[in-house]
Amino acid sequence: MAELATLWIIRHGESTANVAATAAEAAGAELIDLTHRDADVPLSPTGEEQARATARWLAGLPEARRPDVAVVSPYLRAVQTAELALAGTGIPLSRDERLRDRELGILDGLTGQGVRRRHPEEAARRDRLGKFYYRPPGGESWTDVALRLRALLGDLRRDHEGRRVLLFGHDALVFLTRYLVEGLTEAELMALTREQVVANCSITGWSAGTDGRLAPDVFNDVGHLHAQGARPTREDEVHAEPV
Repeated sequence: MAELATLWIIRHGESTANVAATAAEAAGAELIDLTHRDADVPLSPTGEEQARATARWLAGLPEARRPDVAVVSPYLRAVQTAELALAGTGIPLSRDERLRDRELGILDGLTGQGVRRRHPEEAARRDRLGKFYYRPPGGESWTDVALRLRALLGDLRRDHEGRRVLLFGHDALVFLTRYLVEGLTEAELMALTREQVVANCSITGWSAGTDGRLAPDVFNDVGHLHAQGARPTREDEVHAEPV
């Protein structure tokens, strides 16, 4: 099977919606104070700082480690992260809608408390089906996202065999890339989502081993943000899904 030499995925920098969601959860509110549709949410000033720190990390990579190509989610927060991180590198960047964030349908804009109060039947259905298979009305399940990500990875392996590819996306995509590349089970994936929060502008990556298969290098690493003087977003400031 065709394989990449290296694969990285970087979560977007802190967004204004991350900040609003943290404030809403802390206040016990049902609704997140959002002024943009999800696809148009921009980076916060901290997120811009994190993306520029990522640019300095990329600039410091040896030539043999630098990405050959980059692919980004079409959502604004991811595009802004990619553009700031890749500025001046000459690394070609393309957008692919298969990297967009998971769509939450009728639960979009609600906190966890908001879901339980306004849609108790959905909270109960999610508890019954489990996080992996639950699809909110008008939204996507984790399996739906895995299907489009699996198709994208197949195309990347075919079109960029033996090359180094960098993805910019969202927290669910970081988890699901691990699920697909490392062959995790559903139980292992769900345990990982309970134990870890994917930090803004964190790096997760894999490199091809002697057997030609991708093996994990790093997961959810923010060391480059510390090294470059940026403020990593604290885990309790990173908004996760409401249910």
